[in-house]
Amino acid sequence: MGDRWHVEVDRAVCIGSGLCVSSAPGGFRLDSARQSHPVEADADASEALLAAAEGCPVEAIALTLVESGEAVFPPEE
Repeated sequence: MGDRWHVEVDRAVCIGSGLCVSSAPGGFRLDSARQSHPVEADADASEALLAAAEGCPVEAIALTLVESGEAVFPPEE
């Protein structure tokens, strides 16, 4: 069984670029105010979700391991 990630979008930071939806169309949606929301709060780990988080121009997306809460992105320093 693979890892599960908790997906959060900081809507106070989100600028609605839509890059997350382009990178992971099944993982994110934009609401009527062009704010990003994860489709599921907890999702199977995937390259698409990681690419969306890494590609966010304002780093509004955080991914953590569901089981431990350990940061996946952005990585802890």
